[in-house]
Amino acid sequence: MKRFLATTILALGVAAPAVAFDVNAMSDDERAAFRAEIRAYLLDNPEVIMEAVEVLEQRNSAAEAANDFNLVSQYGDSIFEDGYSWVGGNPDGDVTLVEFVDYRCGYCRKAHDDVAELVNSDGNIRLIVKEFPILGEDSLLSSRYAIAVKQKHGDDAYKLAHDTLITFRGGVTDASLTSISESLGFDAVELLAHMNSDEVTDEIRKTRALAQALSITGTPTFVMQDQLLRGYLPLPQMAALVDEKRTR
Repeated sequence: MKRFLATTILALGVAAPAVAFDVNAMSDDERAAFRAEIRAYLLDNPEVIMEAVEVLEQRNSAAEAANDFNLVSQYGDSIFEDGYSWVGGNPDGDVTLVEFVDYRCGYCRKAHDDVAELVNSDGNIRLIVKEFPILGEDSLLSSRYAIAVKQKHGDDAYKLAHDTLITFRGGVTDASLTSISESLGFDAVELLAHMNSDEVTDEIRKTRALAQALSITGTPTFVMQDQLLRGYLPLPQMAALVDEKRTR
């Protein structure tokens, strides 16, 4: 009897099938006895609660994955073909990896070398970087500078600036950006002026709008083909996901 009652309640609370069962139809004494039986069973078998929680978490994860899949499908053009984000790796690669990055994000910095190794060792990954500054003024200035470099000097120059900024540890100021410009052979006056242009602002605005539509609130966030990957993933896990995409 105890197992039946507990199973019934767990089914109602976790699986929520269409069951003709109305506790309110019981008398007060019947309801009290029913609840006592359930409580006693759960105290004797607490592992049942953990099993139910695990099932619920699995269902929530599946629902989130399905929602992310739909979001990527809906906004695919903006994610993969926006016409302004930097594209590296193999432009004709059979797997596309998109990264939303903030230069002041510790996990973005940790992911940087892993992503570079993955792309270089694989040789068939198309990499897209989206500037998504969310961690304050230094983040915003860094992204403005990187975008200005790309707009003024092209993709190769952007890659140099991107790699420099992701490892830069000092404060981001006009002086430090001037020093970076000089070290990379760029005209600092031109870039500092262009950083605040409408063209740069518009690119940041469009990426932020896309992130909001995709419910992206942190960095790094990746999109790999049809899947959103929220947060840092170690290199072996990223490589395994690439292999998985290719076998579908």
